[in-house]
Amino acid sequence: FDTLQVHAGHTPDKHTHARAVPIYASTSFTFNNSEHAAKLFALKEFGNIYSRIGNPTTDVFEQRVAALEGGAAALATSSGQAAQFLAISTLAQAGDNIIASSHLYGGTYNQFKVFLPRLGIKVKFTDSDEPEAFAKLIDGRTKAVFVES
Repeated sequence: FDTLQVHAGHTPDKHTHARAVPIYASTSFTFNNSEHAAKLFALKEFGNIYSRIGNPTTDVFEQRVAALEGGAAALATSSGQAAQFLAISTLAQAGDNIIASSHLYGGTYNQFKVFLPRLGIKVKFTDSDEPEAFAKLIDGRTKAVFVES
């Protein structure tokens, strides 16, 4: 575990032999030619296009987290709410629902109470912490049960 924390996801640069991951502060990247750019933008080939989509530094971080968690992959987001939204919007769509405790962080509660319904995703809240209370709300359109600790 300690070795993964320091080394996972990174191969030292073959020219400088630097052990630490460099910080790529670039927002954009160059392309070999127009065909290469077209393949990247069409998502037919993996590579860096723009840092908000992917960045070599972020890539190492994601690989390291995946290795530490024993996962196949990881996705870095700018906030917990972004991570929640990506997970829920991957699982649920208009007409679906999720079940959640009403005892949530304020930002999460607002995201669930105001924003998700705008997308047609219903959130059913329970005031109870008992698993049975969550189970009673589950139906054929339930895609997730969300709790915070």
